[in-house]
Amino acid sequence: MLIGWLLDLLVGDPQRLPHPVVWFGKIIAFGEHRLNRGSHRRLKGALMAVTLIIAVFALTFALRHYISHLTSYILLLFDAIIVFYCLAGTTLIREVRAVFLALDRSLEEGRAQVARIVGRDTSELSAQEVRTAALETLAENLSDGVIAPLFWFALLGTPGMLAYKMVNTLDSMIGYRTERYCDFGCWAAHIDDVANYIPARLTAFLMILPHAIINCQFSIFKFVLKYGHNHASPNSGYPEAALAGILDCRFGGPHYYFGQLFPKPYIGSNDRPLTTDDMRIAIRVNRVAEILMVIIISIIPWFFA
Repeated sequence: MLIGWLLDLLVGDPQRLPHPVVWFGKIIAFGEHRLNRGSHRRLKGALMAVTLIIAVFALTFALRHYISHLTSYILLLFDAIIVFYCLAGTTLIREVRAVFLALDRSLEEGRAQVARIVGRDTSELSAQEVRTAALETLAENLSDGVIAPLFWFALLGTPGMLAYKMVNTLDSMIGYRTERYCDFGCWAAHIDDVANYIPARLTAFLMILPHAIINCQFSIFKFVLKYGHNHASPNSGYPEAALAGILDCRFGGPHYYFGQLFPKPYIGSNDRPLTTDDMRIAIRVNRVAEILMVIIISIIPWFFA
């Protein structure tokens, strides 16, 4: 885990190497185009989602079992590469920083840059909304891209970690309440909700704990409990509420997805302008939470030695 995490910390997602999540996306798209039609769409979507998740876990488990008979060094390398591919902390931070830098140049560049990391329609976003979208994504994907993969690694090793990435990819591609995906992606969305239930709340806790201790602001825990459920997702609101509480700002509100307006409640009440300094604070919060999670997982084996 430490080797894979350090590789992500130093390098980020490899741009010129094949990535498992890209393969996952192609497989999901292939299945969706052929199965998301006609009758029984919910059943077909459920079967596809469950089959893909189990297949990824089983294949990774089988590969590890085979490699374990060769040499422990190859198994170590295999696991480190899987961890490296499953973590997205550095790439996420780079993308969010790039949004703020692009916005400094022009609103159009900011909209184009934030469109790389959000699913909503960005063509009509104001500068404030672009910054808000970037910071919301930073908080939400700290859970999806870092804390949750590490959580499932701690429980089920690299097979569980890679299976979680399939869960997350399924949700990000078909887990929408639009006319096209409402039935077919229903199970994918619910499985993702279950897989992220604990990690999302753990992410919020890791984000606010250092801030609460250093600044003696333990009321921030009440803030997260108050606003954490103000989201269409049962999980994403908690890390977003944690960051909104730390920055004393407001997230959420209605957004357009695939040309359809989705009403969403607000997280927080202080609708103040967001700045580049807020982005720097948010990145620092992400890194500290990530390091705390790595430390926790690293010391767990000592309790069972």
